[in-house]
Amino acid sequence: MSLLEHLEELRGVLIHSGLAVILLAVGGWFVSERAVDLLIRPAGKLVFLGPAEAFTLRLKTALLIGLFAALPFVLYKVWGFVAPGLFTRERRVLTGLAFSSTVLFFLGALFGFFVLVPIAFAFLLGFGTENLTPMISAGNYFGFVSKLVIAFGVVFQLPLVVSLLTWAGVVEPRGLLRSWRLAVVVIAVASAALTPPDVASQILMGVPVLALYFLSVLLSAAIHRRRRREDEEGEREEEKEKEKEGGTP
Repeated sequence: MSLLEHLEELRGVLIHSGLAVILLAVGGWFVSERAVDLLIRPAGKLVFLGPAEAFTLRLKTALLIGLFAALPFVLYKVWGFVAPGLFTRERRVLTGLAFSSTVLFFLGALFGFFVLVPIAFAFLLGFGTENLTPMISAGNYFGFVSKLVIAFGVVFQLPLVVSLLTWAGVVEPRGLLRSWRLAVVVIAVASAALTPPDVASQILMGVPVLALYFLSVLLSAAIHRRRRREDEEGEREEEKEKEKEGGTP
């Protein structure tokens, strides 16, 4: 297809993805009250400081439900846009990557909400005193929770990113293993940037991400061995073909 045809197809992907998010967000509105109750469970009770803040919280929650629910469909549409330009082997690999990305994102989001949010919230509220009592607004709390949940969904993509880069020949397992000290520093900085400013939240994010890094090294080693074996088999096949051609009168 021409460039304009590709752009037209991409526009269709973006429109369909946006409509899916909006429609599912509309559906999410009808369960948003229960979702808000689940969302604020770690906090107990919240207050809203403006007339529209409670409504805005439900609206944001419905939109978040729409985004999460539409993620598989969005990935499917993106896959449909990319797949025609790929070889059979690339399609097979990227199909597994798309499925794994979705699973890892949801696992990271669930870990962030059910593990990190209650601990971080209890830790931060522990700094209160008799003269310093918490009064958490709905808007501030939603921003706190959604930031952590989405951040964990993103950082859980680390094994997938490393696997893809290894498959593309950009990184190697030995290089990753040698760079573990740098990885610790980068993970510590990222944890400080993506979490609230307390040591507990940073450790709770940094330790799982560091474990994911070393898991990524193992996956990289397995993929590297497989690619090397496939390359060797391909070279042997080429040599056999050359021998056949050379022996043909």
